[in-house]
Amino acid sequence: MSVPILTLPIKYEQDVVGARQRARQVADLLGFDQQDQTRIATAVSEIARNAFIYAKSGEVEFQLEGQLAPQVLLIHISDRGPGIATLAHILAEQYQSPTGMGLGIIGARRLMDQCDIQSTPGQGTSVWLKKVLPKRAPLVTAARLQQIVGELTSRAMQEPLAEIRQQNQELLQALAEVRERREELAQLNQELEDTNRGVVALYAELDEKADHLRRADEMKSRFLSNMSHEFRTPLSSILALSQLLMDRSDGDLTGEQEKQVRYIRKSAEGLLEMVNDLLDLAKIEAGKIEVRPIEFSPATLFSALRGMLRPLLISEAVNLVFEDPKDIPPLYSDEGKVSQILRNFISNALKFTERGEVRVKATLSPTGDAVIFAVSDTGVGITPEDQERIFEEFTQIEHPLQGRVKGTGLGLPLCRRLATLLGGRVDVASQLDVGSVFTATIPLEHRDPTEEFTATMAEWMLDPQRQPVLLVEDEPEIILLYEKYLRGSNFQLLSARNLREVRTLMAQVRPSAIVLDIMLRGEESWRLLTELKANETTRQIPILVATTVEDQRKGLALGADAYCIKPLTREAILAHLSQFTGLQAEPPATTTQLLVIDDEEATRYLITKLLSDAPGVVHEAENGEEGLRQAYALQPSVIFLDLNMPRMSGYEVLKKLKADPHTQAIPVVIVTSQLLDEAEQRLLAAQAHAIINKNNLSREVLKEVLILE
Repeated sequence: MSVPILTLPIKYEQDVVGARQRARQVADLLGFDQQDQTRIATAVSEIARNAFIYAKSGEVEFQLEGQLAPQVLLIHISDRGPGIATLAHILAEQYQSPTGMGLGIIGARRLMDQCDIQSTPGQGTSVWLKKVLPKRAPLVTAARLQQIVGELTSRAMQEPLAEIRQQNQELLQALAEVRERREELAQLNQELEDTNRGVVALYAELDEKADHLRRADEMKSRFLSNMSHEFRTPLSSILALSQLLMDRSDGDLTGEQEKQVRYIRKSAEGLLEMVNDLLDLAKIEAGKIEVRPIEFSPATLFSALRGMLRPLLISEAVNLVFEDPKDIPPLYSDEGKVSQILRNFISNALKFTERGEVRVKATLSPTGDAVIFAVSDTGVGITPEDQERIFEEFTQIEHPLQGRVKGTGLGLPLCRRLATLLGGRVDVASQLDVGSVFTATIPLEHRDPTEEFTATMAEWMLDPQRQPVLLVEDEPEIILLYEKYLRGSNFQLLSARNLREVRTLMAQVRPSAIVLDIMLRGEESWRLLTELKANETTRQIPILVATTVEDQRKGLALGADAYCIKPLTREAILAHLSQFTGLQAEPPATTTQLLVIDDEEATRYLITKLLSDAPGVVHEAENGEEGLRQAYALQPSVIFLDLNMPRMSGYEVLKKLKADPHTQAIPVVIVTSQLLDEAEQRLLAAQAHAIINKNNLSREVLKEVLILE
């Protein structure tokens, strides 16, 4: 049930201003705060203005709905104009008008709790605006409502100039509130960014732990696979060699010798079956701490720590302050381990500081070759005799706070070991009941003392007679291997172990080609590949990705000109570099290459011996991965492929060979002992040139295949 409060006609333009004033007065008397008064007055003036502009007249009714809480202010604005033909589009916020029609309705809907509109073309429009009275406002009784009506009647209407002044004041106040909220929002965004950095850092650590677990699992799987293969290999060899003897490939056998060979073969078959049934799973755990240096700034590190450690700040009496690290160059070290050291320092300081502050700062060392990270607190302090003991494992200093904050006594010893691993040190200066300062001195550039290989700027001397090739590789053995590959060729190898050395070299030399490893120590070079192909000055440099990461699709999508899985042969590298630069490599010594891919050494030996009279050279590959690499490098005339192989089956090898444009034309002969059903035979016949059962291997059968090809 609605009780009327006030009714105003809208005949003249000043009536719109009057409706706004009355709306503010009604809202004030009903207990709305100043912000809601402004919202209600603005909504009423917008709808009243629409009624005056489009209908030339109208009426505004103020009513109170409900006798019990919550009560509602109901404002009915009506006219008898032409109506709104596009009301549905306006309410869906899909209507655009050069006159602004629709903006007032949309604005009123957003300012009020409820806005209902009825409009009939040619008959007019009715708008109901509703606003729930605030909870703190007193209940409006009949007596109070009569008092409100009386006050409205006695209140004089302001001049339009006064109303404009009032609107300006409201606008200024709204702008001030918006500015204040914007500043609060900026502060919240900064805190959120810091927190996000902390979360990213935590995720990075989780990824590292997950990587360790994944590697351990891979090693376990590899161990099981290798053990199974190691047991089966000698037995398979016995079976294959006994069959070779029974086939009399190297001469006839006596009857007694044939009987002995049959006994050997039968025993091997029984033992093979027993091994396959009795093989057990085994567990292996392996891991070691590795330094993975990357380039990072102290400011980024502090931002991540700020967001990560803010939840530990549970006492309002303690402030955690990070000083802005100014004029400090980026470090090339293990960011995760530096972060681990500082997190330990800060968490200890927060534990043993009841009031005051914990301050974190970074300064450049006097020699300029290291950064000194310092964490100071106003906590309990440490006596001089205990300042060295705290770095001993499982040692904790007795203190009343010790009962409240538990620890293992391993944090500080670990910090000292990590700092030593990074080539730095950890120190402490403390005074009892005054506070402590823990410092970690970390070199700007980490150098592995056990690494014999060094690539210095002096070694990047160009030979004008050779084409420079940049090798991005962190393994010294691989670098030396590639140097051997390119020795005496038309290509000069320039090596870089990390992304910083790459950028330094690229600023001085424009290589003719780049050989890029993806997994560097502590870094991935996907971003470098993207940067090189996005930069106008380096986009045309051909890049050969040579890595253990099997993600060819990603590499080619990011712009790599070729993608190969390690290890690469000399022929493969020279072929790619020749293709990139236009320099012709010498042709191979032999023109016919044959490749046998089989995990059983005896089978490879058997096929090689049966092909001894065939022209060309027979190459062997003991697994699918090695077979694919040799197929790509050698481009053989025929490939003999086994189906049942560990890790990568012959089906997978055949699929990859036919999917690669460089190897899809090479004839593949399936050589297997597997009994193929009709569906498998059809599948293989569509891609392979011939299928041979191992029980039927002979010189004649292989020669027929070679003649066919």
